[in-house]
Order: sequence, then structure tokens, then C-alpha cells
Amino acid sequence: MGRGKLRIYLGAAPGVGKTYAMLSEAHRRVERGTDCVVAFVEHHGRARTEVMLHGLEQVPRAEPAYRGTVFTEMDVDAVLRRAPAVALVDELAHTNIPGSRNTKRWQDIEELLAAGIDVVSTVNIQHLESLGDVVESITGVRQQETVPDEVVRRADQIELVDMSPQALRRRMAHGNIYQPDKVDAALSNYFRPGNLTALRELALLWVADRVDEYLQEYRSEHHVSAIWGSRERIVVGLTGGPEGRTLIRRAARLAEKGAGGEVLAVYISRSDGLTSASPKELAQQRTLIEDLGGTFHHVVGDDIPAALLDFARGVNATQIVLGSSRRKTWQYVFGPGVGTTVARESGPDLDVHIVTHGEVAKGRGLPVARGARLGRARIVSGWVVGVVGPVGLALLLNAIHLGLANDMLLFLSLTVASALLGGLLPALVSAALGSFLLNYYYTPPLHRLTIADPKNIVAIAIFVGVAVSVASVVDLAARRTQQAARLRAESEILSFLAGSVLRGETSLEALLERVRETFGMESVALLERKSDVDPWTCAGRVGVGVPLERPEDGDVDMPVGDHMALALTGRVLPASDRRVLAAFAAQAAVVLDRRRLREEADRARALAEGNRIRTALLAAVSHDLRTPLAGIKAAVSSLRSDDVAWSEEDQAELLEGIEAGADRLDHLVGNLLDMSRLQTGTVTPIVREIDLDEVVPMALVGVPEGSAELDIPETLPMVAVDPGLLERAVANLVENAVKYSPPDRPVLVSASAIADRVEVRVVDRGPGVPDEAKDRIFEPFQRYGDAPRGAGVGLGLAVARGFTEAMNGTLNAEDTPGGGLTMVLTLRAATGVVEDVHDGHDVYGVQPERQVS
Repeated sequence: MGRGKLRIYLGAAPGVGKTYAMLSEAHRRVERGTDCVVAFVEHHGRARTEVMLHGLEQVPRAEPAYRGTVFTEMDVDAVLRRAPAVALVDELAHTNIPGSRNTKRWQDIEELLAAGIDVVSTVNIQHLESLGDVVESITGVRQQETVPDEVVRRADQIELVDMSPQALRRRMAHGNIYQPDKVDAALSNYFRPGNLTALRELALLWVADRVDEYLQEYRSEHHVSAIWGSRERIVVGLTGGPEGRTLIRRAARLAEKGAGGEVLAVYISRSDGLTSASPKELAQQRTLIEDLGGTFHHVVGDDIPAALLDFARGVNATQIVLGSSRRKTWQYVFGPGVGTTVARESGPDLDVHIVTHGEVAKGRGLPVARGARLGRARIVSGWVVGVVGPVGLALLLNAIHLGLANDMLLFLSLTVASALLGGLLPALVSAALGSFLLNYYYTPPLHRLTIADPKNIVAIAIFVGVAVSVASVVDLAARRTQQAARLRAESEILSFLAGSVLRGETSLEALLERVRETFGMESVALLERKSDVDPWTCAGRVGVGVPLERPEDGDVDMPVGDHMALALTGRVLPASDRRVLAAFAAQAAVVLDRRRLREEADRARALAEGNRIRTALLAAVSHDLRTPLAGIKAAVSSLRSDDVAWSEEDQAELLEGIEAGADRLDHLVGNLLDMSRLQTGTVTPIVREIDLDEVVPMALVGVPEGSAELDIPETLPMVAVDPGLLERAVANLVENAVKYSPPDRPVLVSASAIADRVEVRVVDRGPGVPDEAKDRIFEPFQRYGDAPRGAGVGLGLAVARGFTEAMNGTLNAEDTPGGGLTMVLTLRAATGVVEDVHDGHDVYGVQPERQVS
């Protein structure tokens, strides 16, 4: 049975109609005969949405109990038993009630998909994990319930449910989204036009990026090379010269004119390497393009115009930005230049912008020397000069004879010219042909292959020797120049590779993508196996094409050690490229090892922390738990003893000791369990709007009467907290303060409002804590100073801070003026989002004044 498909309705804000659209889709599928059920849909009291549930089969919900309250959640087992073709599951980012089989609803959905059930779900853009900071900067509200972006990206279909801010506000005003008592606060704050417009743009851009990914996959799978101008994508051609920064800024301005424009800067290392590129300048240009939101790419190509156009078409670019040539006028004799060639061969779908700059016609760092490499055109030219040239020169000299010495110099010049152009072999042929023509036409006896004068024999021999020597030197110099240029290009690539390591770019996929771009391959994969007989497994892969099962299946394979190899598909690389590829392969192995070492270190750290906790627990059990147990046992044994007739006062005292020991045990075990929940990350607050005077007084029940004073003004705003967690945190703080405060100086518990925060201060007059120990006292199993073993296991403050942070608050220690310690518990006032774990319904009330207006 195959995996089910996931369809997601994405909205920019609550109330745009995601659930309504999902239910409409369900009705359409049912009409077509599809087995479709409602696994979990929450209509939030919206009448029109509730009507859409009629006629659809609903799977009964589970009803877990938590802290004395019964909630409703999706019954995953019931849905799996029902095994429908399609299940509707609302609110993808919802957090399940503690104790559920999965923490998040998207994990429940994964189980349904794995069982072959198609799922239709909904989510708002503000619940995507990567956008949390952005949404908070727009709305002033930090979302508590999030879903990993990868979960949404893996969806088979994503449909945007869009609505203009004005229309959404009208729906809100008509009472179609929230209850009437919440409409005014929502319209004045979260649902302000600026907020909704910014969230809408965020949703549109996110979906556009996803559509672009689909488009790239389709073009790669169907080998589409034509430019599809669905989105402005601008490629900037860099030469490493100072004009690059001007080109990048110009391209950025062009991209800003179109929504969603993207800038890609590319530097192409040509094999002759004689267009000098400053590594420092390239590094600055890389930083500039990344600061402007673009990307930098480094590609190797023998033919720069062709490589640039191939790159532009490969990324589906719509425009290319190039700088006006820096060559001087006389240098155009070597060819039309990169800009002209690219503009001529770009085709009708790729616009080319030639941008002027301050370096125009000032010359290059090094001259353009076409003799630096022996290309095909040069070799052909060398053969033409070496073979046709002597014949033409002989015909000319037959008409105007200049003497044997001058004739030999002219033939020698042709041999040198053929060596400069075509290398050694054309020069040797030119020397042999020239000596033949000199002997036949210009040395007596004429028109015969004999030489009468011995001096002429010496002259021709010298001619041949000089021609061969010059040709050898010229050919060797050209090839050495080619090798030096090749090494220069390799060193540039390796310097970028080393720079990526220094910058901390440790992503294996990013490194493999750089390999694919550098060598112009279709796909790159890092394969490994445990031994020579085990099958190969893929540790990382980028690009398109069929996944490789063995390194030999690729066009190029580069071994890395005994059981790892880098495999590439697309073309066969020359041997000269394998040296750089080997460096990339070694770096890929290092990155993979580093990633695994980091994972092992994280696991070891977790094990070490767990071991420390277990050791501390054993220490606590050995003394702090055994002491009250011993006291309880002694008191019970005394009461049951028949040897002593206990008075009523004695019995009351023994019973009081039993009760005190039991209370102490209950407190210790409660802290241990709370610390365990914090360590395992299973603390999920159920946030409510509540007044502090409803919670804080209850936290003082466990301390002796008169040991604490309470000052909670009635004018304080409500706070968004979990009442149970807040009560436990304050109780631990007060208990700790009473323990260290003098008996005649009661602990003060006060509260005040500061901006959008509410502070609860627990003030004692004890010995205080030095600054260097203020953070350490919040660590588990820490006692400050000479506190006796019976004072507890050192978990109270750790639990208090853990619970506070779970409610998005802070807990810090400050010095009390005049001596002592003040615990400052900071909570957010109930002016933001209150996310109810019960029904997953986001209630958007009054917000801090940080919105987009």
C-alpha cells in the first residue's frame, strides 16, 4: 500500500475561509463517489462553516482528560480502523493535549499518510516555524503553535486561500469570524489593515517560492531549456574587476521593479586564466550580493559566453546584466568580446543589459593573449600558416627574387608564426616544407633537389635547426602558460572551498550543490557503505536524475577512502578536473564526518545530562527521601507499640510528624516529577487569560501563616498564563524565600505592570546571593551556600524557571535593596494571542503597539 497524499489549504490569517474551502472540496469528492470522512474539523461557532459539515461522515473524537478537564482530540486509531480514502484534518499546527500519542497534530497526520490515507488539512502562514520571527515583528505576537516548514513543503498540493484585508475586516465586523465581544479588540489590533496586508504578502511570496520549486523540478524532468519568463530572475556576469559592485547594485534595482525578482551573480573561471580576478574583490562582491538578498555562484567554463548563457538558461533567468568591456580599442582585433557575443546568442527570451561603469576601456589587469592556450581555431590557423604560407611565399618570391639570405629569413618568419599559432607540429611541417622549397627554387642547381654549393647546405641546415628550436620554445611556453592558467583557476576554486569552511558553511547539500555548479553536472551524490560487501547508501544528493545505487553508475566517480565515493552524472570530466574534484570529495567526507560527530556529541551531551540527573536523583533518594520516610516509619511504629501508653498530646505530636513527613515527601516527589517533565520537554501549558489575584494567593497556602505578605493591586491587567504552572512556580519561589528569610521579616510578594508586561516580585531579607551565583541557583540539584541536606533536593528554583519559560515568561534573581534576594517573574500581559490547547482556536485580542500601520 502506497503513501497517502497531503493537500493543504494555506491562509494568511484566521477567517479567510480555509476550513470552508476544505469542506467544499470534501463535498465535491463525495459527489464523485470518494470515501471521504471528517477526522477533525473545528468550526469555532461559525454558522456557515458548521452547515458545511452536514452530509459528511464524522469520525467520533477522542476525549482525553487533563487536569480535571475533558478535551476533544482527533481519534487516530478510530480513523485508521475506518480506513477512508480521504480524511479531513483541520489545524495542522495544533498541539495535542499532554498524554496524547503524538505531541503535534501534524504527527498524527503523518500516521494517516503512512497508512495510505489521503489527508486534506489547513494552516495559517503565521504558524510556519521559519516565519515566527517575521510574524512577531509584524504583529507583535509570538506564535506558540508552529509546524516545521518541511512538513508543509512535502505536501503534494498547496492551495492558497486568499482574501483582501478589507473583505476580511468586513467578515470580522459582521461577526462571521469571532464572537461579538471580541470583534472590536481584534479589528483594532491584530486585524489592522497593515498587519493583514503584510501577512497576505508573506503568504503569497511563500507560495510563489513553492510554485517556483515545482517549476524547476518540471523543467529538469522534462529537459526544458527554453526560458519561461514566469518570474524575473536576473543573472549578473562578474569578471572579478571593480565594476562588479556597480553591476550588482544595478541588477538589484532591476529586481526591485518586479515582485519576487531574484538576483544571481556568477563568476566564470576561464581556462586560460589571464583575465585577472582579485580574490579580495570577488569576496567583497560575494558579500554585497548576499547582503542584497541574492546568491553567488562560481562556474568553470572554457567558453565564457557559452558558459554564461548555459548557466542563465539552467536557472530559467530572464535577464543578464553585463558591464561594458574594459578592453582598449586595439584589443578588439582578438574578437567581439563577451558582451557582444552573449547579446548575439541570447535569443529572444533572454534580455541582455550592458551597463556602463567607471572602468570602461581602461584595459584589463593582464593583456588578452589568445596564444595562452592551443585551441582548435589556433591549431587550424597554425597549419594554414605552416602549409599554405610557404607555398604562397614561394610563388611571390618567384616573381621578385630577393636573394637566398632574405628568402630564408622570410620562410623562417612563417615557421615562427606557425609555431606561435599552432604549436610544435605545424612548425616542424612548415620548416620541412620551407627547406624543400628553398632547395628546389632558390639554391643552385634550380628546380632540382640537389645543392651545388656546400655553403647553401649549411645555411639550410641552420634554417631547419633554428625553425625547430624556435617552434619548440614557443610550443613549450604556450603549454606552460596553459598549465599555469589551469592551476590558477583551480586555486581560485580551492580558495572559495577553503573560504566556505572558514565561514562555517557545513551543509553537505550546499557543498554538493557547489560541486554540481562548478563542473556543470546534472546531479552529485555522496555514497558510502560499511564494508566491501555491503550495499551502497546515499549520504547526500543534489540535482535531478535517477538516484545512483553504485558509484560506477555515474559518469564520474571519485573515491574517498575505502568505503565512500562521490558520484556525478551529466558528462565525463577530463583528467585535469579530477584534482579539484578530489578536493571537493575530501571536503564532503569531512563535512559528513563533522555532522555525524556533532550528532554524536549532542547524544553524548544528552546522555551525560541524563546521567547527572540520575546521579542526583539517587543522592536525593538516599537522603532527602529516606529521612522523612524514616520519621514517618518511627512515628507509626511508636503509635502501634503496646509497650507505651501515649497521651493524647503525644499522639497528636506523632501524627503531626507523620503529616509533616508526608507533606515533605509529596513536595519532593512533585518537584522530581516536574523536573522530569521539563527535561523530557513534555510540559505543554494551557494558556488562559486570568487575574493574578486568582492564582498568587493560592501559592501561599503551603507556607506558615504570617511568613509572607501579599500586595497584588486590583488594577493590574490580566496575564496570559497556565494557572497551574504559575501557581507552582510562585509557590516554589515563596517557599525558597521563606526558607532563607529571617523569621521576623516576612517575605513580600508584590506585582506591578510595566508596558506590556506584568512583574511578580518575591522579596526576602535573607543573606542574598552573589552575582556570579545568580544563574547557577536555577540549575537542577543546586543548593546555595551551606543549606542543609534536609532543605530539599535543589529543584524548586529550576522547576519555577522551567515553568515560567514554558509560558513565555522570564525568571531572574536580583539583589534586594538593604540585603536579601528578589526573584523577578516577568509575564506577558493578556494583550496578545491566547492559544487554547483545548480547541486550537486562536483568539486575537488587543496587541502591543508594534504593528505595521
